Amino acid sequence: MKGRHPALRAFLSDRRAVVAALFLCVEILLVLFVPLFLDQDPNVTDRTAGFWALPSTQHLLGTDETGRDLFARLLHGGRVSLLVGFASAALGVVLGVPLGLLAGYKGGKWEYWIMRACDTFQSFPSIILVLAMVSLLGPSVWNIIFVIGVLGWASVARLVYSGTLSARQAEYVEASRALGASDGAILFRTILPNVVAPVWATLPLKVVRAILSESSLSFLGVGLRTPQASWGNLTQSAMELVTLTTRPWAWLPPGLCIVATALALLLVGEGLRRALQPRKRRLF
Repeated sequence: MKGRHPALRAFLSDRRAVVAALFLCVEILLVLFVPLFLDQDPNVTDRTAGFWALPSTQHLLGTDETGRDLFARLLHGGRVSLLVGFASAALGVVLGVPLGLLAGYKGGKWEYWIMRACDTFQSFPSIILVLAMVSLLGPSVWNIIFVIGVLGWASVARLVYSGTLSARQAEYVEASRALGASDGAILFRTILPNVVAPVWATLPLKVVRAILSESSLSFLGVGLRTPQASWGNLTQSAMELVTLTTRPWAWLPPGLCIVATALALLLVGEGLRRALQPRKRRLF
């Protein structure tokens, strides 16, 4: 047992990464389950409390410009922002991994066209493409997930492609060919487990970028629209000078959630990178 799961043991030995992972788990549990026990609807106006009510025991973060509970909207906005982050990153991996494997293993036309597609997607500023496609498709949650995920496959494909190039001539791949394994079996059973480690290490960074992209879109007013809440459109209230200077409870909590989540994901990604590359980990 001592020699098994060295990457897991290396990750658990990184205290910062473990604390960050625990923070993310607690955050996900809070946004998923606290609204079930909270007697507040994020889209219903509380006429008794009124507009821009101060934080109180009834409304922990006060109310917004239409009298909706800001704490309830913060939790529901966390659901949306985290869903966009993780789902779009997963979509980018689902698209990028097979294409990177094909380009690296098959070569020829597969390699040429897939790599040129990567060059095309990565040659444009991502926020411009996201803005254009979301404006074209409409600002719904699933459209934003689709756009960010589709635009994020190229970096994953390049990672897998570079690993597959060096792995396809390895002895274990030649042995699989000699035993009569099909190309699909070689790609997904032999090569993929040996080249996927960098993808796991960069996955938290892709989640960060997706959350920040959604937040930027909503902050600019082209993302999710009210009454649907996200951390991005909750911080949009800070664009008004009166709210920015006199009502910090309205925009500071979602802003801190974005920053804390991004920092935690970056620490988890760094921990995964060191755990999955033990030689480099020893240098730190």
